[in-house]
Amino acid sequence: MINERERQTYYGALNCVSGKFHINPYKKGDSEGTIKFIKFLQKQYPNTKLKLLWDGASYHRSEEVKTFLELENKELRQEEWKVECVRFATYAPEQNPTEDIWKHGKRFTRECWHLCKSFSTVKFIFEWGLKHELFNFPKLQEYKKILCLT
Repeated sequence: MINERERQTYYGALNCVSGKFHINPYKKGDSEGTIKFIKFLQKQYPNTKLKLLWDGASYHRSEEVKTFLELENKELRQEEWKVECVRFATYAPEQNPTEDIWKHGKRFTRECWHLCKSFSTVKFIFEWGLKHELFNFPKLQEYKKILCLT
């Protein structure tokens, strides 16, 4: 494969109702990327409250992200917030359904190894495999209950 040292960071979000996974590439995981991804999700679901379940990455908890969320939810009661973020327990990736989806994407990419001649092809296959799949697995049912979607 060409350019073995290239890297790619992805942000992903699973719609627990439809099973659709949203994935966007960014140069790195940071506050700027986090805010851009939240804005992307807001465009995908206009006039809908977003309830994000996420891990404890430092950039999820940064002052820039906190300020963005405060501005988005300014003067609204908590039940009216446009974006609500709930963190998973510390060091508990098994709670996060997105971790299962990343595994699925990696497995799909490995199954297509014979097509992977360059890093750009690997990225394309990984993204395509996640964008064209509807996810529905037991852990997801638990999150529908938590989010009051059932």
